[in-house]
Amino acid sequence: MGIIELKDFSYSYPITEKPSLKGISLNVEPGEFLAVVGPNGAGKSTLCYAIAGFLGNYFRGTMEGSLQVLGRELQETGLGEWILDVGLVFQNPFTQLSGSKFTVYEEIAFGLENLGVPREEMRPRIDAVMNLTGIADLKDRSPYALSGGQQQRVALASIFVMSPKVLVLDEPTSQMDPIGTREVFQVIKELSRSGVTIILAEHKVEWVAEFADRVIALSEGEIFLQGKPHDVFTSPELVAVGGNVTRYTTVARRVQQEGLGDPEKPLPITLHEAVRWFGGVQDGH
Repeated sequence: MGIIELKDFSYSYPITEKPSLKGISLNVEPGEFLAVVGPNGAGKSTLCYAIAGFLGNYFRGTMEGSLQVLGRELQETGLGEWILDVGLVFQNPFTQLSGSKFTVYEEIAFGLENLGVPREEMRPRIDAVMNLTGIADLKDRSPYALSGGQQQRVALASIFVMSPKVLVLDEPTSQMDPIGTREVFQVIKELSRSGVTIILAEHKVEWVAEFADRVIALSEGEIFLQGKPHDVFTSPELVAVGGNVTRYTTVARRVQQEGLGDPEKPLPITLHEAVRWFGGVQDGH
């Protein structure tokens, strides 16, 4: 039994003609790193909000089917109970900061204070999560004096310190440069290795290909592709619906269409794969 289970799940926002999610059936195993991709308007954020418990609790609309996390049904569970096991990290870390704390350490402690965690228990949990996310050296800094990548790591730490079993991230690197993006993806992977189930909506497919265990691709609210990152990101079906692919995949596919290189050779997604792939083309393989 998966930690997350959706069966024929559909959702429509109020005053909309078309559902944002249509008949989604999905099973996510504990500790799995699942990425959600697709063109704008495909339903990625709505799926994240559904798993995070916001649909039906914060957003009012029409739901059909079943969505369960840890055996609890979304439509029968209040948001206060749901978020004890499921954490949500937004696109912009600036909006997730409390605005009431002067240091990174205090910011991470904020959620534990609200939960009434004893102070003697808070300190080791905060220290552990700061070490895991690589921000121990920032503990006395103001959260508002950090780079975007550093702020997002603080946001991750502030959620993870509350020990969620599922972590949902809605395009957390959309406003970051490559250095900040790598920092955040490395932390997310470490959280996954520690046993946290990760649901990530993201446009930067090269990073997803490097770090995710499995990918589902949405189009018009439906799952139309799923599998290992390489299988999804090299599928012509993803291109047909306007989904993101890397420049390396696009150029390599064009090279194959021109009759150059091995037509059976798997297309590259990442830079490292592209170096090997195009090196083979130059060598006549």
